[in-house]
Amino acid sequence: MKETFMNLKSFFFKSKRVWHVLKKPTKDEFISVAKISAIGILIIGVLGFAISIAVNLFI
Repeated sequence: MKETFMNLKSFFFKSKRVWHVLKKPTKDEFISVAKISAIGILIIGVLGFAISIAVNLFI
């Protein structure tokens, strides 16, 4: 029981240290990440659609 409590306490202090290092992204950083993510999702969707069409046409 005591070992579990010590592990939990250690995890809490490590998490607290990481939390203090984190910062909120600026608006420009957020927009850049959102654009890159949207482009990636679009590419994967188009690729999946193209594969689906190719499979349906040739089978």
